[in-house]
Amino acid sequence: MKLSLAMLAKFNDQITLEFASSMAYRQLAIEMDVQDLPGMALWLRHQADEEVVHANKFIDHVVDRDDHPTIGSVAAPDVRAGSTPSEVFSAALRHEQVVSESIRNLYRAAEAEGDIDSRPLLNWFVDEQIEEESTVNEILARIRLVGSDGPGLLRLDEELGSRPAGSTENTGR
Repeated sequence: MKLSLAMLAKFNDQITLEFASSMAYRQLAIEMDVQDLPGMALWLRHQADEEVVHANKFIDHVVDRDDHPTIGSVAAPDVRAGSTPSEVFSAALRHEQVVSESIRNLYRAAEAEGDIDSRPLLNWFVDEQIEEESTVNEILARIRLVGSDGPGLLRLDEELGSRPAGSTENTGR
């Protein structure tokens, strides 16, 4: 049931990436807060919390496999001050694409090792990443559609601010 040392390292890398994702989303939220777009900021803060849930899912999996998860170093997010909403959500999409590829690589490694015990968790994450990229891509497309139209941007800001808050705990164990 234990993970191989190579798989443990890959899971630990993914845990670290999930926490880095949370930090990146939090910094993006700050950029929207500074620009008085509280709905976008709130949406991004909720996304930051969701990334912590994702890290916790991986942590729980590693613990359940009788191994010891370790969080690596998390660098400060690379977000430029004064980023426009389009730049912020473009950065979010690029970040989600990195996470998606990391999940796919983890899946490939598990398959190569015959680690069928990781398959249910990784299947969930493959589906989750399709949803994540699609959602951010849709928001980005809508931001581009309204462009510099103030009322349109404020309507989108209000809509994004209605996203319900979640918990940072992994309730789906």
